[in-house]
Amino acid sequence: MKRSIRAEAVLVEAMFVDTWGWLVLADARDPAHVPAVAERRNRSARGGLVTTDYVLDETFTRLFARCGFPVARQFSAAVLEAAAQGQLRLERITPPRFDAAYQMRLRYRDKPNVSFTDFTSVIVMRELGLKDVLTADAHFAQVQLGFRRVPDAPHSRL
Repeated sequence: MKRSIRAEAVLVEAMFVDTWGWLVLADARDPAHVPAVAERRNRSARGGLVTTDYVLDETFTRLFARCGFPVARQFSAAVLEAAAQGQLRLERITPPRFDAAYQMRLRYRDKPNVSFTDFTSVIVMRELGLKDVLTADAHFAQVQLGFRRVPDAPHSRL
């Protein structure tokens, strides 16, 4: 199915949310929480948010380990509801995306600390034409594909 030009223009304004971004959004005590929430609101209004099932896997695992069951359940449910309501674009890591991420993992042999989940995120971001990512993770800059980390905030304690 072909997407409209208007839909593509809106997607370009979208922001990818990495695991760091979700964790900071979930933790009001984090020094980066306020700027991250402001960025999320701004992007939600302009072009939306995008994430992947792999990112949510990492996020939910860490949330339940760190925040306690009630907080983790509430936040996880809110993220999934946002996806169900179309307020969040949830991209699945399909076999072709997995294969492309694996090939990228092999190409970046000099970057052993970049997670496989980050490579899957890079594949999705490139495919969708996204440039901005809610993260403090330097790996998105290290792959030198023109991604911009936002917001310019203090490092998280997560």
